[in-house]
Amino acid sequence: MEILHQKNVIKIVLFIIMLSNIQSKRGYIPISGHGKMFYEEKGEGEPLIFLHGHSLDTRMWDPQWDEFSKKYHVIRFDFRGYGKSTDQSEDFQFTHVDDLITLMNYLKIEKAHIIGLSMGAFVAGDMLAMYPERMLSCTLCSGGIRSVPGPSQPMGEEEKAKRDKEIAELKKKGIERYKKEWHKILMASGGSQRERMSLPLYHMVKDWSAWQQLHHEVRNYYAQEAWDELKRKGVVDVPTLLVRGENEVKYSKGTPNEMQYLSNAKFVIVKDCGHMLNMDRPDEFNKVVLSFLENI
Repeated sequence: MEILHQKNVIKIVLFIIMLSNIQSKRGYIPISGHGKMFYEEKGEGEPLIFLHGHSLDTRMWDPQWDEFSKKYHVIRFDFRGYGKSTDQSEDFQFTHVDDLITLMNYLKIEKAHIIGLSMGAFVAGDMLAMYPERMLSCTLCSGGIRSVPGPSQPMGEEEKAKRDKEIAELKKKGIERYKKEWHKILMASGGSQRERMSLPLYHMVKDWSAWQQLHHEVRNYYAQEAWDELKRKGVVDVPTLLVRGENEVKYSKGTPNEMQYLSNAKFVIVKDCGHMLNMDRPDEFNKVVLSFLENI
């Protein structure tokens, strides 16, 4: 009986160790402004960081999480003001890409593969211009560097007045009605299999605080300043993949503007999907991105 008991204990311990290797590690890191940022990591190999879209959170990368962790040390986190991370405030200046650098420094990651979609692509684009030395590669999905004022250009009175009007109109409409409309917008460009992403998107938008829509955000993208820096550098050699959904670019011509400043870039259009292509067509998305990474 004693030997049988010891064998059972060993089996339980081995099972717990196996689970710890399968499950993700979660936690919080300190960020500027006395804030904290939620993150999750899994797997071994070269570091790869996922950047989520506006109104969403880490869950949008569920279709990639297990698949990519088979070959990479994958990390995802909630941007400041989203998910489980600290709220934003109207008077504290920060940028999302500098929060990303803080995360990398905290986890002792010198360089990483960066994959961002929509808002996440805005941040990845900022990084491509401002911190290319911290990137193993860059994947810009449904977005890129923004063409709006950066942090060095404060919001003027005219812009503030316009924003106040927008906020008042939204409050009159009601935030729940706005969220329903926003969910429809995210779904609108999807392909023939888009219904499978409807419920996950609904839950994320429902859980979103919508703080950004009801307040004056600080300039949290380098945006135009990133374009200026990219032009100053002349060319960036970070291996870069630019991905768009077929339904999102059907009326567009040419290639993304970022490509003229990249010496090692590839542009791919995924068929039968739209803006949320990683959730809309996860198998196709995974194949395209993993193939790109494997051939670097």
